[in-house]
Amino acid sequence: MSWFLVVVSGLLEAGWAIGLKASDGFTRPLPTVLTLLGMLASFFMLTIAARTLPIGTAYAVWVGIGAVGAVLLGVIVYGEAMTVGRALSLLLVLLGIVGLKVSGASH
Repeated sequence: MSWFLVVVSGLLEAGWAIGLKASDGFTRPLPTVLTLLGMLASFFMLTIAARTLPIGTAYAVWVGIGAVGAVLLGVIVYGEAMTVGRALSLLLVLLGIVGLKVSGASH
């Protein structure tokens, strides 16, 4: 259950990162409220997961999912460029996330 929370909180992190752009500097009310709610939910879920998972691994996976998700959403939603360099970098981040998860770090 804890890893599920990390994954969902990482997806929420990607969503609120995109929400920062959509809120236009917190000047648009609905995107601002949704962004702040996403932040709170994301942090809350990570906090719950960190009760039973090693914090370094959980945090790194959370950040990685959020970063990859934010890049992909930027490409899909805002038409940002997906270059070979960006794609390879995302692949490296994903490999790092998988490596941390399967390395079996425990507390």
